[in-house]
Amino acid sequence: MTARHEEIADELRRAIDREEYTVGSRLPSESELAAHYAVSRGTVRQAVATLTAEGLIGSRQGARRVVLASRRSQSFEELRSFAQWARAMGRGATGHVVAQEYRPATHEDAVRLQLPIGTQVLHVLRIRGLDGEPVLLERTVYADWISPAVESIEPDCPSVTQRLFDDTGLVFAYGEHIIDAVAAGAQDAELLGIRRTSPLLRVRRVTTTREGRPVEWSDDRYRSDAVSFAVRNSIGNNALARKTAE
Repeated sequence: MTARHEEIADELRRAIDREEYTVGSRLPSESELAAHYAVSRGTVRQAVATLTAEGLIGSRQGARRVVLASRRSQSFEELRSFAQWARAMGRGATGHVVAQEYRPATHEDAVRLQLPIGTQVLHVLRIRGLDGEPVLLERTVYADWISPAVESIEPDCPSVTQRLFDDTGLVFAYGEHIIDAVAAGAQDAELLGIRRTSPLLRVRRVTTTREGRPVEWSDDRYRSDAVSFAVRNSIGNNALARKTAE
């Protein structure tokens, strides 16, 4: 027999999938959920803890839970971090900062982050892994207003998205992605453990807050033997999804 907290967690997952609770919105309070499901607050806490562990919601002390993503089948219509995506597949996400430094914003940085040219922005080169295997290089530029919070995060933090939510309450709400293929350069090859000129899947993205304020822009390069992208078409839907390579 399924435990009551597991049933409640599944009902909340489905509600998030149906967008009854959209990304960036807050769940009802523990007492409200307990009354709705006619259970104790302890049972609600167990259900919420399950969703927090899955990366679907975030929890900050003294604040109501915020929806961070919906589950499992990630489409590019939905914004989900690498760590959230990995966790949803039952895989372990790792991260390591190879280099980071402040630089004056270039014209491209200024356009993407909506900042004056010359503004000091934080450049971070980070390698990401699945179960310890390197699969992705992120070259990310952070806007000046969020750079100090990013700079303070430890180099091996597995989820910058989650840490920024925990520390500042920031929710990455919207993203624009451009996907193409590139050949691995010398640095790409060395860090990903592949041959130079090997094909990489590149995703260039700009991520913003719910209010449309740019947080970061990034050039992400995936090993093509580890991660692929799938398109599922229908007359009413055209969703692009990220998955592990087969």
